[in-house]
Amino acid sequence: MSGPSGVGKTSIIHSMLDRLGAAFSVSATTRPQSDKERHGVDYFFISKDEFQRWVDAGRFLEYAQVFGRNWYGTPRDAVEEQLGQGKVVVLDIDVQGAAQVKRSMPDAFFIFILPPSDAELLRRLRDRGRDDADSIERRHAEARKEIGFAHESGVYDAFVVNDDLARATNEVESLVRARIASGPASIASRRR
Repeated sequence: MSGPSGVGKTSIIHSMLDRLGAAFSVSATTRPQSDKERHGVDYFFISKDEFQRWVDAGRFLEYAQVFGRNWYGTPRDAVEEQLGQGKVVVLDIDVQGAAQVKRSMPDAFFIFILPPSDAELLRRLRDRGRDDADSIERRHAEARKEIGFAHESGVYDAFVVNDDLARATNEVESLVRARIASGPASIASRRR
């Protein structure tokens, strides 16, 4: 599952984990760990040198540098292990990561969460209270690029507008259940 910051993607993912009994793929990152985060639960917090060793060893399904600062990646072995156990695995990934996963796992199911409008996305980014004005503008500009790429790339199987969280969550659940009934049960998405 992918979608820009502020679109409600994380809330939808948490609901899908509960509703579907799905496994969540924990990403690795080079960014510093916050006081509220737990290593191995929220992310695998590793150094840039360790991250590069994982890249060199082919340990990522996908990886990317975000906003020119920190690296994020999806460890391949954990995803393959969960899929091997017959579980639906949810990845919370950006559009770059989704394109990489599509190449290595073409049967994965890709959903992009959209805001109801550009103005609403900007309002949500401001209302989160997490970023200064420059960061909000940067995130908003990046979100517009992500949405454009998502539409043009051919990577995504479905687009869901989050104009109402309960409705959007139900729509995502219906899409995933239909996919499970029709074939391989893997879903892609990225926490950034």
